[in-house]
Amino acid sequence: MSDFFRLLLGTMVLRPYVFVFLAAYLVAASAHLGWKKALAYVPLGYCIAWISEFSSIHWGFPYGDYYYIPATIDRELWVFGVPFMDSLSYVFLSYCSYSTAIFLLSPVYIGKGTVLILETRRLRRSWQTVVLGAFLFVLLDIIIDPVALQGYRWFLGQIYGYRHQGLYFGIPMSNFGGWLLVGLVMMAALSRLDRISALESSAAPFPLNAIPGVRLFGPLLYCSVLAFNLAVTFWIGEHLLGLVGCLILFFSGLTAAFWTRYKIENLSAGAVYAHFRDFPSPSEYRVVEPFLQAAVPDESIQVGGG
Repeated sequence: MSDFFRLLLGTMVLRPYVFVFLAAYLVAASAHLGWKKALAYVPLGYCIAWISEFSSIHWGFPYGDYYYIPATIDRELWVFGVPFMDSLSYVFLSYCSYSTAIFLLSPVYIGKGTVLILETRRLRRSWQTVVLGAFLFVLLDIIIDPVALQGYRWFLGQIYGYRHQGLYFGIPMSNFGGWLLVGLVMMAALSRLDRISALESSAAPFPLNAIPGVRLFGPLLYCSVLAFNLAVTFWIGEHLLGLVGCLILFFSGLTAAFWTRYKIENLSAGAVYAHFRDFPSPSEYRVVEPFLQAAVPDESIQVGGG
């Protein structure tokens, strides 16, 4: 047991950025999904990721034929040949992809310094959210994996490699197919968590909800992961890889920006009502009430008695 805690501490010392992102996940997911679901997804997401990685290093599925280099096995925690921090990273990577998909598919209200993502239960559980979240998950890996493969040039270290060099800066296409498949499973797991009533948090407002813009933390975490990996890419001198990554993100980001503006300008009262039926919040309702009165002055809605 003492070795376990020593290696776990070693992981935290060697990989502080992983735990910073994990802490950001706990804040974002607790405010978004509730703290019970946020905590429940940590072991669930970890297990899905670990199984996929264990399967790949032994049987080449789903990511292709790759291997881990146990150079740090005496300094950080490994679980049956897989670095603990690697599978743990999938938790926040999958959640931020899921929350970004919800943001892109949901109506958005902006007013009085407040941004409200007007999601619904139906949207959280929809196949569209699962599929879009999985593709956003793959987009993260398109930026992450090539620079991670060159970990010997930065503080990650050389922890893995592919037995056959791939077409995309050394990454085989099978890797992205694997991320899509695993992404679908992890998005479906997050969607399924929303259906478990036993994991619903208390109806009382969670303290994190008082943080300005906390509902945007998931999409902001997604952007932060991309920015971190692009910064490392340019830092190690991989300018072509960095420019390719920037080009990919420019067009996808521009599309997302125009789509978000369209949603804001074409917000309907029905979308607002649908959100508050599923997620009553008197304080948030008061923010959007002027919009509703201007849109449909004869209608009213009671939200949590407010």
